[in-house]
Amino acid sequence: MPASTPEPQRIAVLADSDTRWKWGALTAGRLTSDPALDGFLLRGRATPTPRQLTEVGVRAERLREVTAVEFLREMERDPAAYDVVVLALVGGAVQAVLHGLAHAWRTAPKRPVVVTGYVGVVYEKLTDGLLLRHGADVVLANSRYDAERFHAVYEGVGADAGSVTECALPFLGGAPYDPAAPHDPYTVVFAAQPSVPDTPADRLYLLDRLVRHARQHPDREVLLKLRSKPGEHTTHIEEVPYQKLVQRLDAPPNLRLVYGNMGEVLDRTDLLVTVSSTAALESLHRRIPTALLTDLGVREALGNHHFTGSGCLVSWDQLDAGTLPAPDPAWVARQGVAADGGYERAFDGARAQVAALLERDRPPLTPYYSRTTAPGYLPRILARHHLAPDGSPLPGAPAADRDPGPVRQIVRRAARGAYRHGVQRVAPVIRRMGEL
Repeated sequence: MPASTPEPQRIAVLADSDTRWKWGALTAGRLTSDPALDGFLLRGRATPTPRQLTEVGVRAERLREVTAVEFLREMERDPAAYDVVVLALVGGAVQAVLHGLAHAWRTAPKRPVVVTGYVGVVYEKLTDGLLLRHGADVVLANSRYDAERFHAVYEGVGADAGSVTECALPFLGGAPYDPAAPHDPYTVVFAAQPSVPDTPADRLYLLDRLVRHARQHPDREVLLKLRSKPGEHTTHIEEVPYQKLVQRLDAPPNLRLVYGNMGEVLDRTDLLVTVSSTAALESLHRRIPTALLTDLGVREALGNHHFTGSGCLVSWDQLDAGTLPAPDPAWVARQGVAADGGYERAFDGARAQVAALLERDRPPLTPYYSRTTAPGYLPRILARHHLAPDGSPLPGAPAADRDPGPVRQIVRRAARGAYRHGVQRVAPVIRRMGEL
């Protein structure tokens, strides 16, 4: 009698932006083969639009928008509905949901395995962000370098570090670049970031240098790769979009603005240029020449300090003169890029960790932050998501809203649009007036 086919593991992914949805959904696929995936989008300023979700290209059996309380009520209603829950959220939201889940499952005989991590390069707020993620069963580290840092932080405050599990970014892939067969035309891509750099002057400087590079190399195609269109938000707020700044410059015809999946853009890239985008790791994984700009300094505020030792830190002057950065193999290996193979094995440890947890009884979730360790900090984090200090919903928290009517949907879209307009249009004007 043939062996029966095992049931696919049911995984719920809660995400708060397009990039975190991409990370969470792809991570679910790395943790188990052929998962039955349900998606939950946390309602907020960065909730992805249909266009952004289409661009990510990851499908779920169900995908709906929820508040934190609505998600927690769903988890409390049937704790056995899922095998794994992936929290692809900003740190404060992870901590709030962990406490909410601890309360929701307080009497459940069995609960799902909870997994969280980071969507890209961890270059700021290392300790703060990590402690906000403590309490999950598995905290994924995207490289050996990150795993060592994560262990050091948890052990340094006396928190259990057993959840830290080394893997890699789940979206690396694509065919390796062949330097002997460059594209026609040779293509330079600048991967823009929503919040780095954050001043209009610095962003205009970078854009001006990109325009000058295109003029100096009319035989090249120069692409400005943008994360979101005006009015959309991603993980970070973009107050001064490049789409607006480029209107001030006389861009040559060989410079174009492009959107879409980063992997598809890298398929035609001969040189990737950025300040500190995670796209640099995607590019290095494919052995594409990759430049991290030093024009504005090598600074923690920019995130390019993370690439110290990579061999990829250069300026626009050097690139204009024909310099191609050569990455240091040892640095690349420690960053989980696995340019020389072994990438698929990078998730073996995480899969084994999750499988082992599923096979045994799991204790209640116990984050490091509690009413004992952080009585002046934790309640504020929980309150932002309408949760009391014990993780229970506060009185007046939003009720379940499975099928909002057309009027409510219109109101939500209008409110979100008003917020984004305020961030990108009104706030900069107010700041300029304050500087007078």
